Amino acid sequence: MSIVIRNKKAHHDYFILEQLEAGLVLAGSEVKSLRRGKANLKDSFVRIVNAEAFVFGMHISFLSTTNPHYKPDEKRARKLLLHRKQIDKLFGQVSQKGLSIVPLQVHFNKKGYAKMIIALAKGKKEFDKRETIKKRELDKEANAAIKKYK
Repeated sequence: MSIVIRNKKAHHDYFILEQLEAGLVLAGSEVKSLRRGKANLKDSFVRIVNAEAFVFGMHISFLSTTNPHYKPDEKRARKLLLHRKQIDKLFGQVSQKGLSIVPLQVHFNKKGYAKMIIALAKGKKEFDKRETIKKRELDKEANAAIKKYK
């Protein structure tokens, strides 16, 4: 499994409750761009429309070698491949509990298929974000002190 892109902002802005792996429906030029790491998940989100899951806001850049007559929209909605039970479960939790579905990373599996890890997440408040930063800094200091005395 080779991780192509990560959404670092998701861990900063959300509490991650549950993770799922979903397939991605992509065009050929988009797959080539993904393999070269020409993508961004920063402001993307997942929404369920007509009992199908789509990722919105995911940016996949064009390659210079892409045919000029066929260039799919860089920020188009891309369909996620999930089982019906998974979609129903996600839709129920999002609509009742007010949770969000965010993409965490895109990778290629052993067969070469593009997969996306999506997460059911709850938004953090500003004080939660500050608390997370403090905890991370304290952990860094503790690790540095341990390393210094070894």
